[in-house]
Amino acid sequence: MSSEAPTLPVRALKGGYDYVVIGSGSGGCAVTRRLVDAGADVLLIEAGPPGIGVNEIDDPAKWVPLGRSAYDWGYDYAPTPRVNGRTIGIPRGKVLGGSTSTNAMMWYRGHPLDYDAWEKAGAKGWSFADCLPYFRRCEDWEGGASEWRGAGGPLRIERAPDTHPVAQALIDGAASLGIPVIDDPNGPDNEGAARANFNISGGRRWSSARGYLQPIFDRPNLTILTGSLAVGLVLDNGRSVAVRHLVDGAVRETRAHQKIILALGAIDTPRLLMLSGIGDPTELARLDIAVAHALPGVGRNLQDHPLAQACVLRAKHPLGPVTGNGGGSMVNWKSRAGLPQADIHAFPVQGNSAESAIRARYDTSGDVFSFGAGLMRSKSVGYLRLLEAKPGGSLEIQPNFLAEPDDVDAMITAVEMTIEMAAADANADLFGGFAAPDRRLTRSETVAFLRDACSTFFHLSGTCRMGEDDEAVVDSRLKVHGLEGLMVADASVMPIIPSCNTHAPTTMIGERAADFAMGLV
Repeated sequence: MSSEAPTLPVRALKGGYDYVVIGSGSGGCAVTRRLVDAGADVLLIEAGPPGIGVNEIDDPAKWVPLGRSAYDWGYDYAPTPRVNGRTIGIPRGKVLGGSTSTNAMMWYRGHPLDYDAWEKAGAKGWSFADCLPYFRRCEDWEGGASEWRGAGGPLRIERAPDTHPVAQALIDGAASLGIPVIDDPNGPDNEGAARANFNISGGRRWSSARGYLQPIFDRPNLTILTGSLAVGLVLDNGRSVAVRHLVDGAVRETRAHQKIILALGAIDTPRLLMLSGIGDPTELARLDIAVAHALPGVGRNLQDHPLAQACVLRAKHPLGPVTGNGGGSMVNWKSRAGLPQADIHAFPVQGNSAESAIRARYDTSGDVFSFGAGLMRSKSVGYLRLLEAKPGGSLEIQPNFLAEPDDVDAMITAVEMTIEMAAADANADLFGGFAAPDRRLTRSETVAFLRDACSTFFHLSGTCRMGEDDEAVVDSRLKVHGLEGLMVADASVMPIIPSCNTHAPTTMIGERAADFAMGLV
């Protein structure tokens, strides 16, 4: 345990608060901080433990095993023939800070066109010009404030102090293929190879819990309750008035005088809504849940980025200890000419990051490194269904990876070009040959490789999307359609998945949610 770790205050629960926020991930931490700063009395409910001062969380190099640890929900994507019947794990943080306490610490907000697409999809007021001030408000960027970046915000963002040879190899390999090298992927255009931005400072993870919550632990108008699972919402005459949650194993009802803000993430926000009778009447009837409020879009529109994990390469020499989060750079480029923005993405791993099916097919022993290749403008859309009408019950979570032919075509290009980046002459001092795949592949062989390698970037989103049509769950001010006193502030509201890791845009959503909740905009 860290000697500098703060202590989470324990405060007696009251019967009601101005605001009750459920879930302490990217969106929940941001909305909580801004409400508390404004003087509101706030209860933040988190199902997981505090996780404060835990070395495995604080050490950036130790993040991967957190995905199947006591700090994870243990969710999986349902198998399909498109991924050869494999069950794909979907890590979700169950701890104060949510997935920001267990993820790869990437801070990346994609392309301005991502958010302009939200506006065109019906999320009025969510163009990039509308979102940029809130992105900047999140940030404490090492390069200081600019038109594009923020400084002095809760989340410290830095590049790795030293570029690992594997991270540099990805940049150099991309440059050899004519892909530009750019200074900052969070600038006006993300196309190119760059050193990545991280929520890491002083060699430690900078989670949302650390940045947004720890500085205000001592505020008397903030109560943080960990180890408390939300099991239902209480509705009264068209208004959400209270949350039912477990405290020491017993169900307790806590009221919200102003609003309840759901920030449980793209799995557990729709789950809680459905358990509360808010959702598609057909789905609720299947589960024998009484319909409290019909919203057919709950659980639909599930989106994630597919990842080919991974192209494993042989190193000519030992790579030494892992630095940073085990990566350090990224590349974004277009799978075909004429696209308005980059759609495919690659990142380095200072070791073997192959899926188990790939490890079973190929010899990946010895000194190796990996390049992950994936699709950031995926078109495949899935769904989430409850299989049991009880808290913690089983779910069917289906992203439909590789369902769209365009996605398969783009992924083929991503894998083929990533292999060429590794084998570029610029990397002659590092690249010692192919491991998985063990040679360049034909198109049909690449498709077969993809079906075994396909995994997830952990960017689950879209299951309570914004909009004004019949399947939209929240409006453009994040209010649940047809109900008073209930908002959503997490990745579930994204109408279209942005071309980036979802931590940054979800934090921005939380920042905006606070302003909406308080009527500031």
